[in-house]
Amino acid sequence: MENNNADQQLIELGYQLPPAPTPMGVYKPFLVDGKYVYVSGHGPVNIDSSMIKGRVGDTLTVEEGKIAALQVGLTILSTLKNNLGSLNKIKRVIKVLGMVSCPSDFEQHPYVINGCSELFAKVWGDDNGIGVRSAVGMGSLPGNIPVEIEALFELY
Repeated sequence: MENNNADQQLIELGYQLPPAPTPMGVYKPFLVDGKYVYVSGHGPVNIDSSMIKGRVGDTLTVEEGKIAALQVGLTILSTLKNNLGSLNKIKRVIKVLGMVSCPSDFEQHPYVINGCSELFAKVWGDDNGIGVRSAVGMGSLPGNIPVEIEALFELY
């Protein structure tokens, strides 16, 4: 599937984008460098601007963590759309770094981050929506969020 219908694909999936977040520190949430778009670490913003909170494998189940990662993916799409005007300007996903707040014995980081990766694959297709990825555990994340994800995209 070519990316030229990413906006339409998102509509057909029935997801609602949350508001694009504002930085919680001294950084840019979005940066274009040539044909690449860098998106800073995002958390799971809900439609009402509240954040999903908790630790996966502790106060949240693995499934709730995966849902949080999906919500982070939607938040990233919101930042892209807010800054680019259209998801159709994204050619492909290059890299995703997913961080999961969890106990030290937690082992299902990749499954949790699939919440975001599966969304990107649905929006841009398997060829362009799946890039390289890392999924790691963290002792804590800002604001007690369960998942933080940063990503790199290529523009048309």
